Amino acid sequence: MDLLFKAYSNTSDDEPEPEPDPEPKPVNHHHLPFRPSKRPKSEYLFPTLDLQKREEAPLPGRYISKRERALAGAVSQAHEPNPIHQDHHVINQSVLGSISELDLPHDVLSSMRHKPKGRAQLSQIPGKLSVALHGHAKAVNAVHWSPTHVHLLASAGMDQTICIWNVWSRGQKKARVFSFHNAAVKDVKWSQQGSFVLSCGYDCSSRLIDVEKGLESLIFRDDQVVGVIKFHPDDSNLFLSGGSKGRLRLWDVRTGKVVHEYIRGLGPILDVEFSTDGKQFVSSSDVSGCNISENSIIVWDISRQVPLSNEVYAEAYTCPCVRYHPFDPYFVAQSNGNYIAIFSSKPPFKLDKYKRYESHGVSGFPIKCNFSLDGEKLASGSSDGSIYLYNSRSSVLVKKIKAYEEACVDIAFHPILSNVIASCSWNGDVSVFE
Repeated sequence: MDLLFKAYSNTSDDEPEPEPDPEPKPVNHHHLPFRPSKRPKSEYLFPTLDLQKREEAPLPGRYISKRERALAGAVSQAHEPNPIHQDHHVINQSVLGSISELDLPHDVLSSMRHKPKGRAQLSQIPGKLSVALHGHAKAVNAVHWSPTHVHLLASAGMDQTICIWNVWSRGQKKARVFSFHNAAVKDVKWSQQGSFVLSCGYDCSSRLIDVEKGLESLIFRDDQVVGVIKFHPDDSNLFLSGGSKGRLRLWDVRTGKVVHEYIRGLGPILDVEFSTDGKQFVSSSDVSGCNISENSIIVWDISRQVPLSNEVYAEAYTCPCVRYHPFDPYFVAQSNGNYIAIFSSKPPFKLDKYKRYESHGVSGFPIKCNFSLDGEKLASGSSDGSIYLYNSRSSVLVKKIKAYEEACVDIAFHPILSNVIASCSWNGDVSVFE
């Protein structure tokens, strides 16, 4: 627990949360598209507006009347730019290397272009460390592969930064470093188009970032620390957020506003996960502050904004992660009881009392788990710094990989290469195993 205290000691936990803006403020930027992908892109209608033109500086020595000075002062107050958006020096600092796939070795590029996706390709078991990525100064909370530009990996850290890694680049692997958040970053997700990342954190905001240009496109202000975000699987303009005050909100990136709010008087939201059909989602919240475990896991109806069940998990443990199986009708929850519980995804969402995944440790860390693309494997991080790979059907441990000296926090299967897993650690390391 000392490690947890040290990592969170410099965040805004002990400071009053900033007052929210009345509504999210769109930041006006054009963005340039990525290099076209051979796979078709889903529509992604992010709002983009023109930047305001800067006034030309007055000529040296020219007299400026009192009226001109008053007018200039009024304009500067009305349109004061955010230095992160307008300071080109800061923007240039975020661009460190190339995000192009042209710098990849031929064998890696060939594998990503020709291997089949999804269930057609049975998942293989990673065996060894392939790439070690060093760049975060503190613990890393999340990693996520780009779904379209599959050589790019995003990571979110307690050091207030988001890193974009060109994993197999022969040159600079750390391609982008974004420092738009004013406090620790809790989560990061790629847009379905793969041109943007969405992040959230302790500064009570979610932020949409144009990866190629290194510019912040939209800020979604909240009244709570935002701990988790997830894009809707069918409508790429919607994302769900959950935070420290137990508030769940569905946002629309086209308007920058909340579409639905899911109210239940919950504790801090630990994780959210959409069902495969996009009609429901599961939320996990911290109920350690009360004497009952009700509401720790809730299944919600998205459109009706009502819980379908709030008595899914009766154990007195918090669950830092929930995940739906990609094909079969069940979901799992990572429990602080040092196991992964299994639940039916059909009413009444019963707990499987005869099977669970239990070889790894959680021990209070925000340990996450993920299914492979074909659903045959379930990978979990662990408090002992290892990656645990289970057979998802039998729950039998297939392999244990010692990855770090400190806790392994998150696991992400590659979207195409079935034998590739990315992971991150409480000591600030990001790794790729093959």
